[in-house]
Amino acid sequence: MPSRRADKLGEERPRFKRGGRPRRPTMVDVANEARVSQTTVSLVLNHADGARLSAQTRERVIKAAAKLGYQPGRRGDAPLSRASTIGFICDEISTDPWTSIGFDGVREKAWERGLTVTVAVTRGDVDMEAAALEQLASQPLFGLIFATVNTRLVHLPATLPQTPTVLLNCHVANRALPSVVPSEVAGGHAATNFLLQAGHRRIGYINGEPSMEASQQRLRGYRRALSSADLPFDPGLVRNGNWQPISGYEGARALMLLPSRPTAIFCANDLMALGCYEALGELGMRIPDDVAVMGYDDREIARHLHPPLTTVLLPHFEMGTIAAELLFDMAARLAARFDQIKVECPIVERKSV
Repeated sequence: MPSRRADKLGEERPRFKRGGRPRRPTMVDVANEARVSQTTVSLVLNHADGARLSAQTRERVIKAAAKLGYQPGRRGDAPLSRASTIGFICDEISTDPWTSIGFDGVREKAWERGLTVTVAVTRGDVDMEAAALEQLASQPLFGLIFATVNTRLVHLPATLPQTPTVLLNCHVANRALPSVVPSEVAGGHAATNFLLQAGHRRIGYINGEPSMEASQQRLRGYRRALSSADLPFDPGLVRNGNWQPISGYEGARALMLLPSRPTAIFCANDLMALGCYEALGELGMRIPDDVAVMGYDDREIARHLHPPLTTVLLPHFEMGTIAAELLFDMAARLAARFDQIKVECPIVERKSV
């Protein structure tokens, strides 16, 4: 049990120890105290907009943080090593928003600790990746974050610097390195369950490219939610797309031509939901009166559709902050093992369901 001391206000706070020395409580400690996930703690304490968390959950996290004396890192806190830079290497940063959003989470946490972030973009080019890693290795790195724009299995190069490394939005086969990825199966389950709770029993699904990990896992979540509600999986209600609005448009029109058409359509990303809106509008159907629509990602456009789109938050900012926190914990050796962290994808409720 941690020892306790009285603070200036007369309250008692736990004192965490490592090797007989007090240590500052971490986000993991707050999560354990509040009986929630580390992602929930991050969403509450970083004041993330759109996260569908109850007032009771938020209050429990805030009370746990106060009880433990948890304070997010502040600018000017001493880094845990003499190195002042985190290396951030990624395959893409401009083709989609996800890597840049994750980078923002890393940068914010790094700045709180007095660290800067050096970015290298490889565009999947092996030679460019090797050159970027060589350049980063020549610097006194605090740690390295290796990120990908699509969630996927990666094969890391042998030239990876010998420094604490966290994988962001990707993972290795043997889990030899800690990774932070979205909890896509749970996200697909939550989205489908939200439609089920709204009374829908015939739910169409427009998926992304079937070969991609995100598509496979979101579809798995969709199927699990149906199974939990004792509803059979109907492959006729599933259409494969390519993440672009045109495939959402085509998928929605095909679903509406079925003899027994769905009363709700779950689109595996917001861009396909945009195409779905267009198709339903052409068919004279009102959202959500005639057909409910659920998206996924929570892109900026989701809140500007008419009606605003109910969707699932793809939590890349929180993933970035957690990846940085993992680097800090690795540097301080606060845990013997660092495994994969799956970050919750909460529902952002608007007006389309």
